[in-house]
Amino acid sequence: MVRITVLYPAGEGKKFDHDYFVRKHLALVRERLGKFGLVRTEADKGVAGGAPGAPAPYVAVAHVYFNRVADFQKGMGEHGKEIMGDIPNYTNIQPQVQISEIIG
Repeated sequence: MVRITVLYPAGEGKKFDHDYFVRKHLALVRERLGKFGLVRTEADKGVAGGAPGAPAPYVAVAHVYFNRVADFQKGMGEHGKEIMGDIPNYTNIQPQVQISEIIG
């Protein structure tokens, strides 16, 4: 199984609408990528860093799970423009993406 992690770094002047992200954007992702083998989605809201009193390094982190990288890539090939085009509706942050194989 693979996990696509989308990270939204925190910082001055950065905005993020968590309600829109959870209710609309992730719903769009599930609707468009479901037929390509999407297993599940998760959304995290950053609340703190590792040290006491430290701010969260990320405003939000999303996780999207597929059985194979190729399934994710096929879905994004078909619907990526629409999914990525929705980003300005909830944030002004350029997301960082990592694809990982779950090994444990």
